[in-house]
Amino acid sequence: MDKEIQYRNGEPVRSIKKKKKKKKKKNVLLKLIFRFIMLLIILIVIMTGILVGYVYSKLSKLDYQEKGLENVEINEGVENEGYLNIALFGIDARSNDYDSNSGSDAIMIVSINQKTKEVKMVSVYRDSYLCYDNNQYTKLTDIYRKYGPEKTVSVLNKNLDLDISEYVAINFEVVADVVNYVGGIQVDISKADIQYINGYIKENTKVTGIKSSYITKAGTYNLDGIQALAYARIRYVGTDINRTERQREVLTKAFDKVKKLSVAKLNGLVDEVLPKVKTTISSSEIISLAMGVTQYNITTSTGFPYEWSDYQPADVYYLAPRNLEENVKKLHKELFAEEEYKVSNELNKISNNLMTKTGIK
Repeated sequence: MDKEIQYRNGEPVRSIKKKKKKKKKKNVLLKLIFRFIMLLIILIVIMTGILVGYVYSKLSKLDYQEKGLENVEINEGVENEGYLNIALFGIDARSNDYDSNSGSDAIMIVSINQKTKEVKMVSVYRDSYLCYDNNQYTKLTDIYRKYGPEKTVSVLNKNLDLDISEYVAINFEVVADVVNYVGGIQVDISKADIQYINGYIKENTKVTGIKSSYITKAGTYNLDGIQALAYARIRYVGTDINRTERQREVLTKAFDKVKKLSVAKLNGLVDEVLPKVKTTISSSEIISLAMGVTQYNITTSTGFPYEWSDYQPADVYYLAPRNLEENVKKLHKELFAEEEYKVSNELNKISNNLMTKTGIK
């Protein structure tokens, strides 16, 4: 690199009524579509008509969380009727360290219209400054690191007026494994990317134990798994919004190559990555929903919040929603076609407190 950059945990240092709710019928399909882990299973089912017993043997490799999210919080009166909402987490950890000081580098909400089968995906920016307890606010990725998936799902529900009760989590190693398995993906690396990408390559190699090499100049490369993961993690070329776009680029290009694999190759990929997937979804539910995969249509991929401002009260950078209530109204219009959505009392309180705390209207 031309310029020496200091890193902390793989990131360039930048100065600057708990309420139990009866669970809905669990939904599996989309949790797995975004991270293509379950899509691999679905493709096998569709392409080969494999016996259910065989699929069960594959799904048994998953880290299935049988107890699920028993105490997830949902704002009073909130029920996104007719829709199934799921949280997807991309975790900066090894395969067996999901709950050990791991943050979530990628956070996504997948919403499925049960009637039309329309699927919409929303990335929630990891630096989003959100309420996690009694007028206490912090960035979303730190909530996962400190409290785990159940609390993070509760924070998504309370700050966005949603009713999520299921999640899927994968780690760095899964992304690298998939990209390496398909022979890499072609990506344009800019001069700005070069300043940061090698720091992430170094960290990714240390975390996963997978070998790679540095990139010394701008150009078009066939990136290996570690390099592709590093490209997707770059935060300071543009904004966190640009980073989520890079994440989608990596996943889309990898999945395009996955779709071209033979059944035998798909089978091998499934065996390699499934043990590194953690979910609250049962095998029987995965199978029952996978059979109808051809009916679903992904129509929207966007980011939240829509309007935001930089907020840096001390040495920590946050992305603060600019009027959270208005952002949530726009989200509900986008996801659920609710033209005149009225937010819950809890969300209204959170939004007002956030504006008072940050001074951002």
